[in-house]
Amino acid sequence: MTGGGGPAAVSRTAPRARAVAAGAAVLTVLAGLGVRAFMDGDLAKYAGDALYTVLICALVAVLAPGARPVVKAGTALAFSWAVELLQLTGVPADLSRHSAVARLVLGSTFNAPDLFWYAVGAGFAWAVTALATSDGCVPRTSASR
Repeated sequence: MTGGGGPAAVSRTAPRARAVAAGAAVLTVLAGLGVRAFMDGDLAKYAGDALYTVLICALVAVLAPGARPVVKAGTALAFSWAVELLQLTGVPADLSRHSAVARLVLGSTFNAPDLFWYAVGAGFAWAVTALATSDGCVPRTSASR
């Protein structure tokens, strides 16, 4: 927030911010479906990985519209990495054999390069969010709190 916004400013802008974030989530899903429909191979896979983290960031923004962009993107990256590392246990693979939703959310097989592409997605999501809110990760001064 800029210009002296506090908790009251967050509560006034939260519904709009949530709506924008929900719209971004829908657009991200559509982009992911488009990537799968019109591309293949590594390009499609890694674009999908990046978009997965962008989607998580948008969902974090729906839940916490007042969070700073760096926190939203960092949370999305941590979640994406946690899911990827969970794949080392075999639990997602087992769940994915029984559920299409689990396959979409958890994947099935660990792939180390995915960790990089999640970071690319988080960086993109942070940049877009920071530009949209025009405060990015710049520390607030006491005058802007």
